[in-house]
Amino acid sequence: MYSPSQFKVEDTQAMLDLIAQNPLATVIHTQGTRLVADHIPLMHVTNPQGQACLIGHVARNNPIWQMANDQEVLAVFQGASVYISPNWYATKQAGGKVVPTWNYTVVHASCQLKSIEEPTAVLNIITQLTNQQEAGQQHPWRVEDAPSDFTEKLLDHIVGIELTVKQLDGKWKVSQNQPPQNQSSVQAGLIQAGSEAQVAMAHLVKQHGQ
Repeated sequence: MYSPSQFKVEDTQAMLDLIAQNPLATVIHTQGTRLVADHIPLMHVTNPQGQACLIGHVARNNPIWQMANDQEVLAVFQGASVYISPNWYATKQAGGKVVPTWNYTVVHASCQLKSIEEPTAVLNIITQLTNQQEAGQQHPWRVEDAPSDFTEKLLDHIVGIELTVKQLDGKWKVSQNQPPQNQSSVQAGLIQAGSEAQVAMAHLVKQHGQ
């Protein structure tokens, strides 16, 4: 990933927070001579060997799990992402030398993939993913809430995957390359525009600005 130094993030916890908040990964891998992208919710865990991993599950009909164990894949997690209008730059008034851009945050996880077919292990993955996503519900749904025979039948149709993380690369492109007056005016423009993503980006511009 092209990442100029002012946009590069090396804070591991910040990258893991982005993954937790945006768990739907685009997992890029090869099938023969083709590049393939699958969209898979993943959760960061530490395995018994102390390695950072991303766990999830896929349909048994999805060929991704049949690749050779330890084949490299790239998991991309997209965070906040918004269009930045030239109208929001304070320096627009001084000659108009401004152009549109896009602010975004993203994490790339370079991994090695291993498939998991043992039913108890797959059930454990499903349980962890469910508990993570249900945590914010007033009455969290649990895997055990479904009839056990129903769950057992479903397990026949899915396969667990474990992606051992070899490297995390983070990029926060949030107006760090703009002068302070433009960073302030971009924050104001985003807050006035008012969508949830725009307000979140305004906070990121403030957090990472000069």
